[in-house]
Amino acid sequence: MDLGSGEKVEGLKTAAEVKDVGDKSKLKCFESFGGSDMFFRADKIDLKSLDVQLEKKLNKVWSKDKGSAKRPKEEWEVDLSKLEIRYVIAHGTYGTVYRGTYDGQDVAVKVLDWGEDGVASDAETAALRSSFRQEVAVWHKLGHPNVTKFVGASMGTTDLKIPQNSSTSNVPTLLPARACCVVVEYLPGGTLKQYLIKNSRRKLAYKVVVQLALDLSRGLSYLHSEKIVHRDVKTENMLLDAQRNLKIADFGVARVEAQNPKDMTGETGTLGYMAPEVLDGQPYNRKCDVYSFGICLWEIYCCDMPYAHLSFAELSSAVVRQNVRPDIPRCCPSAMASIMRKCWDANPDKRPDMDEVVRLLEALDTSKGGGMIPDDQARNCFCFIRKRGP
Repeated sequence: MDLGSGEKVEGLKTAAEVKDVGDKSKLKCFESFGGSDMFFRADKIDLKSLDVQLEKKLNKVWSKDKGSAKRPKEEWEVDLSKLEIRYVIAHGTYGTVYRGTYDGQDVAVKVLDWGEDGVASDAETAALRSSFRQEVAVWHKLGHPNVTKFVGASMGTTDLKIPQNSSTSNVPTLLPARACCVVVEYLPGGTLKQYLIKNSRRKLAYKVVVQLALDLSRGLSYLHSEKIVHRDVKTENMLLDAQRNLKIADFGVARVEAQNPKDMTGETGTLGYMAPEVLDGQPYNRKCDVYSFGICLWEIYCCDMPYAHLSFAELSSAVVRQNVRPDIPRCCPSAMASIMRKCWDANPDKRPDMDEVVRLLEALDTSKGGGMIPDDQARNCFCFIRKRGP
């Protein structure tokens, strides 16, 4: 029998009928492999059309996860018609942060950047989406003066309106078509890291050091009371409002504390702030945040970078094997130095809980605390061996 003539035989459809079937059912071969209408002439099938249908099916799979009109709206979902994104204010490991407004309120919008559509594998995309859901799940339940206020989020949408040239560098912004975002209150004071850099020459008044440390310790104490371990406590993840009140931000790697510490392992965090047990891949708990707080406390007091003299390759071994910690300057009050040492003890069990740290900081006497360096003294504090400032 000559199948090249296009003659119709039992169980085989002509090209015209294939087109008709395609118009009506978009090629049922994508749905099942059961019927006789599954058999087509291979040289008559429009592969481009099949690609279009495959893309539509993939979009349907995405839609099932991101939500549809049939699914009740999550309590944390934002109304995108009320969201206006203006320009980039920061780039981070987990996405890009924009300045914008939501329903008349100044907000920061963190957009999760998964790269160009179609590049990430299904497993990679699933992991990123899971991470995003985790951040939202953690953040939207929180409410504390020292934790950044959560406004809402959007899960995988094509309706996110981002200006093409939203960067201050006039470089076009490239984002995946289906972007996710977290909307939080906008804090005009920038990061704590930026604030410390600005004060690296003069240092901070002792009472300001204690105030910032108390804000951070109270925020962490609250998180721990909610069984949440931040896991990336560092000065870059702390924001300041117009009155210099500190608020904890960025819950990209936060998670609910496991009942069994063995369930929480792996190098999670930022080198230089990571506890020895985390660096060494050992089980850990909320005390890893206490260690990171101790490093932050030193950084707030000194307005300097910890371990500036060590390379990344040297740092991990020095902290874990040699018990190296930042040098505490001689001008640091003994009570403050004691808190630092307790927090970064190599043994997690010997580190205080954050609520105890709060009490220790509250007991500090700041009545005599002026600037670390008096106005009539040279700017290079004698306590520091290296030259300070630019």
